[in-house]
This record gives sequence, structure tokens and C-alpha cells, in this order.
Amino acid sequence: MGHHKHLQIGLECIRRNQDLRRTTTHQQRTPTQKSSRKHHPITKPAEMAPRHHRDVPDNKLNSWFPNTQSPVIISAPMLGAANGALAAAVSKAGGLGFIPGGLDFAPGSAQLAALADELTTARRLFGLADRTLTPLPVGVGFILSHASLVHFEETAIPLLQDHSPQAVWLFAPHPEHVVSGLVGRIVAALKNSGFIVVFQVGNVASARRAALDGADIIVAQGADAGGHQFAGGAGIVSLVPEVVSMLEREFAGRGIVVAAAGGIVDGRGVAAALALGAEAVVMGTRFLIAPEASTAEFQRKLVIETEDGGPSTSKSSVHDDLHGVRANWPSPYDGRAIIGEPWRDHLKGVPLEENIKKNQEAKAAGDVTRLVTWAGTGVGLVKDAIPAGDTVREVREAAQQRIRHLQTLF
Repeated sequence: MGHHKHLQIGLECIRRNQDLRRTTTHQQRTPTQKSSRKHHPITKPAEMAPRHHRDVPDNKLNSWFPNTQSPVIISAPMLGAANGALAAAVSKAGGLGFIPGGLDFAPGSAQLAALADELTTARRLFGLADRTLTPLPVGVGFILSHASLVHFEETAIPLLQDHSPQAVWLFAPHPEHVVSGLVGRIVAALKNSGFIVVFQVGNVASARRAALDGADIIVAQGADAGGHQFAGGAGIVSLVPEVVSMLEREFAGRGIVVAAAGGIVDGRGVAAALALGAEAVVMGTRFLIAPEASTAEFQRKLVIETEDGGPSTSKSSVHDDLHGVRANWPSPYDGRAIIGEPWRDHLKGVPLEENIKKNQEAKAAGDVTRLVTWAGTGVGLVKDAIPAGDTVREVREAAQQRIRHLQTLF
């Protein structure tokens, strides 16, 4: 689709949020409805951003997630930073917040136990603690690279059914689990349980694979993103249009939604992503300094102080080697982080074993300067530590204003 059409789509997003108010009816699912949670209204109007409608139908995201306002802003399920409070704040403001579920799916997993606690927190913040059958308007994100993925259906899915988040985000399957069909079976099991399935990808081939496996939403993550991603990737300027074109050509009629991720931290980035063909955006780095996030204080300070995000961050699998997590990230993946002393030592030629020892000694001594801070190239624009809900509203309104301005150029 041409850029004129995508600008019109962006303008339509604005119009949806300016029209007549809609009174949302709310209903509670009965136990027999437990596996049909996709399209149920979700919570009390007082707890949510106001929803509006006009005679034209909403896009799929608004239908799946009735609390959302366009353009839809999604908070990434950042392990170690995102949590139930952050996700709830994002969703209450008309976005879609995600809680990280980790990568350990073994019976008795501490990560799954922590996820249950965060989902309970989110439900309490929505005022739904006594309405356990009402779908919770947040999502959950999982990393699929761990060998314990074989237990997903016996451990993770029952937990999700108990807590009823609306969507499940999947990322980084080990190649052998893709080939074996395990990932496809997990997607099918999630969809059979009524969840919207989100799949994070970093190239056209992985987007195609996700579509074949049944993904409802594909997050096209560009190389500017912070944290873990595909090692061989492109920026969203070329990635998003090619993914969108592939889906239109090969999966016509499926209506798979594309969300753009990577380097987006403000309304300008959102407007650009919409023009590229995305229907929503994902932000991670911008939410690192939100007061609701679990980000450590030294990391918040580092994010705010960092400028010129390109040369101030580095994208490499060496980060995982230096911090002892390489086993969790097979060869297709690497990560982008703010440059710190371990990376500088690596560039100076300090042997890996010696570098790791220095990291361990510093950590034992309480020195945080050698710990990794994952962040994208947009970090230089992240300066205001405001509540997550305010961030969502500010970015959405700025995107709308940018789209209106673009309309005056034609």
C-alpha cells in the first residue's frame, strides 16, 4: 500500500477517538466460557480509557482489545523491567501492556510463580480481584529458547487459563523446536484456549513462519530495538513494509496485524511506523524509566543520561557471553545494550574469561557499573520519568498531531 493510504489510515485512527462515546456493556464469563475469552468486554468503564466509535468498524486490535485507543501503543514484556503495575497502567491509558513470563517452564518454575503474582497485582489494580472469570486486559510475554519449553502446555497454559490475560506474546524459539513442530503446537494450544497470539520476529522468513504457525499479531522488530532480537536484522523502515507486503501477498484474508518495534519512543516514531504499514507500535526503552517499572535506579539514571543512541549502544551476542546468559540465546539472536565497561574492555582485547571475572567481582562487591542495561537506539530521546499512563497518552496525542500535520503537506 502507498504512503497516502497509510496516512489516511492514521487519520482514521484519530477520527475513531473523536467521535461519539460508546457505552460499553460488561459481562462476566461463566465457567463454561473459560476458553472463549477473545471478544468479551473486560472491565468497568471507570478503570479504562474512554472508548469511542463511529459507523465504520474498528480495526482488529480495537475489537480484540476493547480498551485500546488508536494508534495502539504496546509496552514490551521486558524481563526484569516490566511488571503487572506497568502493564496495568499502559492498558488503563488505552494501550496494551504486557507482563514478562520468563523462559523457565519446568514444573515449580520460580518465573511462572512470579508471573502469577504479577497477574494478580494487575487484576487488583483493575479492581477485578473478585471477578476472576473476567478477562484481564493485559498480555503476557514468553521467551521460548529454553529446553523446558517442552513443559509449556502442562505448566504455562493452565496458569494463563487461571488468570485470563487477553494475549500471549512469544519470542525466540530454539530452531530445533521450530523444526520439530513444538512451537506450532504451542500456538495452536494457545489459540484453542482463546488467547490472541503475538509473535515477535526480526526478518521476513520468521514472519512467514509465525504466520504459518497461526500468529494473530506479528511484531516486526527492527535492529534499533533494545534487548534481545534477531542477530541479522534490518531497521523498521525496510522491515515493516516488506513484512506487510509478504503477508498481503501470501496470507490474504487472514487479517494478521503487524506492530512495529525498534527505536520508537515518541509520537514521531509512531506516525512513521503507521506510514510504513504497521497498525500498532511497541515501545520498550521509553518505559524503562516509568515509575511503575522494576528498573534498577542505576539503570534509570544511565538511560536518562545517555545521548546519541546509535554510538552509545552496541548490538552483539558478546553481551550475553559477558553476563553469563548465552545459553539462553541460541545463534539466531543477539542483543542491544548501552555501552559500559565490560564492552569497552572487550574492545580493548581483554580475554572473555578475565572480563567475566571482573563482572563477577564487581557484582559481589556491590558495584553496579559493570551490569548490563538493555536499551535501543532511541534511548537518547528518553528523558522524562513520567507515569506509564501519561507516556501512552502523550505519545498517542503527539502521533495524532504529527499525522494531522502530514495531511497539510499534500
